[in-house]
Amino acid sequence: MDNKLIVIENNDGSTAEARLVTYLLSEDQQMNYVVYTFDEKGQDDGEEIIYISRIARNGDSLYLEEIQDNNEWMNVQMMLKKIANA
Repeated sequence: MDNKLIVIENNDGSTAEARLVTYLLSEDQQMNYVVYTFDEKGQDDGEEIIYISRIARNGDSLYLEEIQDNNEWMNVQMMLKKIANA
């Protein structure tokens, strides 16, 4: 993806710009995920830190949810591996 920016609004109303890395759609097409970065580097290895969140809908609004289920994480990792190996 080109350097597409997304605006993330935090619970306190503050906003932050993030760079969209990619988005994912589950095989059953029921779950959407966004992969994004704030262009931060890890302190130990200098690698770019990326974030992955589930996209949820509440009426006309979209919001990000933390992925907490291990099975869901495994499915997201498999989707990312498919992209990496394509």
